Amino acid sequence: MTPAHVHPSGPGPASLAAAATALSAVAVYLLAAARLRRRGDAWPPARDVCFAAGGAALAAAALVAPPGGPFTAHMARHLAVGMAAPLLLVLARPLTLALRLLRPGPVRRTLLAAAHSRPAGWLVCPPVAAVLDVGGLWLLYRTPLWAAVHGRPVLDAAVHLHVLAAGLLFTFAVCRLDPVRRRWGLLPRGAALLGAGAAHAVLAKSLWASPPPGTGFAPADLRTGARLMYYGGDLVEIALALVLAVQWYAAGGRALARGRRPSPAVRMSVRASGGYAKDTTREGVAQRSAGAGR
Repeated sequence: MTPAHVHPSGPGPASLAAAATALSAVAVYLLAAARLRRRGDAWPPARDVCFAAGGAALAAAALVAPPGGPFTAHMARHLAVGMAAPLLLVLARPLTLALRLLRPGPVRRTLLAAAHSRPAGWLVCPPVAAVLDVGGLWLLYRTPLWAAVHGRPVLDAAVHLHVLAAGLLFTFAVCRLDPVRRRWGLLPRGAALLGAGAAHAVLAKSLWASPPPGTGFAPADLRTGARLMYYGGDLVEIALALVLAVQWYAAGGRALARGRRPSPAVRMSVRASGGYAKDTTREGVAQRSAGAGR
């Protein structure tokens, strides 16, 4: 039986390359944000912090050995790579930053065309993104896949890349902060989050009972890792729910403001009357007629 993915001699070349890629992406983002500000455009510093924290989480997952047994350490990396880092990176709105920084031209048109393409629209469809994310985890932990990739660095790197990409797609589909082809409403995004959260919790409970096929872990290590997956996943999903709640509140405020905005006919009446709104309803006309007769 395969005990775990343990690297006692330290991080290998693949881990070093992953960490260097993550930190390079952070440097590029921060330089782009600084250039945008020098140009006179506003860009909230909180987004810089989110992207830097997400990149640091990816680098730490590649380089640092978390405490605990091998399964607990693996699950800590899973939460960092597949859930926490994607949330931080998506909150930073990297696509919006790129589109605002790039000048009109072929590069910007290509990027915008890719974001508005039909395949991109399907990938960030909330139910599709949820299946790709949680379905991949079920395939990894409830089939012999994890045992099969052990000792094969290329396959192991491909699995971790899939976990990151699927986590980014799902988080992007739920938050929907950057411009894409279709903007799904709060209901389908909330339903996808609820369904994915339930499937993730059931998977964590199943790992509490039995390890992935073909692997062997100490019962205490297995249960600690499963507990970390369960409660750590809940924390990230609560954060995603808060993003949806903020968007719902903001949408309600915009709708209320639109409802209080005077109609074009009323605005024309205000301008015609020298700045005073004229009530054109039947009651308003009757009151003005009564006042004129006094």
